[in-house]
Amino acid sequence: MKKLFVIVAAMFAFATVSAQSSNEVITKYNEGVAAIGTKEWSKAAAALEAVVKGGMDSEDNQVLNCVTTAKKYIPTCYQRLGTSAAAKKQYDEAISYLTKAAEKAELWGDSQAKIKSNQILAKVYQVQGGEAFNAEDYATAVAVFEKGYAANHRNTEMALNLAESYFKLNEYQKGMDVCTNICGMNPSRYADAIAAAKAKMALYTNNEVARMQQAGDQDGIIAMADAMLATDPTSALAEKIRLQAYNNKKEYDKVLELGDNAALAQTDAEEQSDVYFIIGAAYNAKYNAGGNKDAALKAKAVEYLQKVAAGNSVEAAKAALTELTK
Repeated sequence: MKKLFVIVAAMFAFATVSAQSSNEVITKYNEGVAAIGTKEWSKAAAALEAVVKGGMDSEDNQVLNCVTTAKKYIPTCYQRLGTSAAAKKQYDEAISYLTKAAEKAELWGDSQAKIKSNQILAKVYQVQGGEAFNAEDYATAVAVFEKGYAANHRNTEMALNLAESYFKLNEYQKGMDVCTNICGMNPSRYADAIAAAKAKMALYTNNEVARMQQAGDQDGIIAMADAMLATDPTSALAEKIRLQAYNNKKEYDKVLELGDNAALAQTDAEEQSDVYFIIGAAYNAKYNAGGNKDAALKAKAVEYLQKVAAGNSVEAAKAALTELTK
């Protein structure tokens, strides 16, 4: 009988402790909710974290409901702390809070809260990196923008600044990779960003081509164009620079093999005229190399040179046509 009494006493003590723990959790929950109401986000986060820690193993339904609700509120608390710190330019503190918000949301399976936290986090990195970018400290800008880009690939303004920073640091391929990712986004929603990315790709690719041309590296240009086409088989820019490189190497048969597809790929009248000029010039070179005897080559040269109707190649095409039709 004595032994039984000890067991019953122990069970009674456990029930008392459990009841006390449940009351403590509920009290903390009420404190957290009240703090949210007064926008005391740090106090709210601490109280609700205590709810989760103290009540997650409870068998009390009321306590478990408090835990579930606390998990929904906690990421919001850290988000608010993060945005408040960011407004004061306390970027490290803001990043810490927002990272914690995203981690908590992921831990508890709240995908929407995670996305929102990462969106805000990316904006903080965007502002922080923007200060370095505006000061032309592109190495620092890259280090910051990369973190923001990892948090939210859909922040296209920051992505474009990241690409620009790569280009400024002569990290051509990294810049191209970011621009290519932007170009793969929904065109109905990101049309302006896609247009800006394509403009950057054209500018810096032409700069890279000019650098390699100066070094006489036509094979490097061809390899670069092939890599671009492997990523985007419709790249008009890649088609054009590859054709020009083969023409510079005087591989005219290759120019004629690739020429028509390169011309069809162009969507800009000036760019297409440049391609027609390259093709016409290749036919003309073959005609001249054969002693000006092959009438078919001459006819083809004339045909393509007559298609040059816009841009910087017009005058050169006219001069070539004058020589061919004397």
